[in-house]
Amino acid sequence: MLLKAGFVYRPAKDSHTFWTHSLMPNEPVTIAGSDGDDAPRYLEKQVDRVLKQLEEQE
Repeated sequence: MLLKAGFVYRPAKDSHTFWTHSLMPNEPVTIAGSDGDDAPRYLEKQVDRVLKQLEEQE
């Protein structure tokens, strides 16, 4: 979802990834775990919130 919305990622420590968007440099998203892992509810809420904010800016 983040990739499709234009976020770019860079690897972080262990299995974490750090996602940023050029329009929202102060709203990074850090995701723990590997692709295919279930996301915790708090992370789902954070991603939804950031995507909604991005949509409002565009």
